[in-house]
Amino acid sequence: MELLKSLYWRHATKKMNGAVVPESQVNQIIKAAIMAPTSSGLQPFEMILVKNKAFKERIYNEAAQQTQILDCSHLLIFAAWDQYTEARLDSVFDNMEAIRELPKGTMDDFKNSILLNFAPWDLERQFQHAARQAYIAFGMAIAAAAELKVDATPMEGFDNAILDELLGLREKGLRSVTLLPLGYRDEEHDWLAPLKKVRFPIEKMLNVIE
Repeated sequence: MELLKSLYWRHATKKMNGAVVPESQVNQIIKAAIMAPTSSGLQPFEMILVKNKAFKERIYNEAAQQTQILDCSHLLIFAAWDQYTEARLDSVFDNMEAIRELPKGTMDDFKNSILLNFAPWDLERQFQHAARQAYIAFGMAIAAAAELKVDATPMEGFDNAILDELLGLREKGLRSVTLLPLGYRDEEHDWLAPLKKVRFPIEKMLNVIE
């Protein structure tokens, strides 16, 4: 299985060498994230791709000065919806009906049942639900990068509120969730690169009910 080989190859790269990842490969990684499964097909997140060096420096200062942000080729930011609104669900199901060539309103019953389900939730619970969907896409992006032999470093260690302000996310109804620097490992200075990958064996991780 090629995916497993790629996942054995990858690690959370600690030092990148600044080399540029081809745009075609970055686009493939982003498309993999877009293809990720999400609850009811809602895709309640957006991605921001940062190439600008000066902007990466601003983010670096609010992200524990993790050098991968400066040395990466592209910085991919995942931001989740801050709430589920009727307008947002309309856009989801209007798009679904259009792509599947269904009569307008075909999905109304399903859409309304989702709205009814979300109605009792406070805004924080709505955001946390959306954030979990973003994490699924985040994982897909990491796996896609590994298949392309592009290094990636999953990151949460940043000031979400400041990043949201830098990117103007709150005005767009979004909140930042994770960062994913994309680039290539600096073999000489990446202390993790030569070490063995550490994972528990399947017997430790899997419980079987027969």
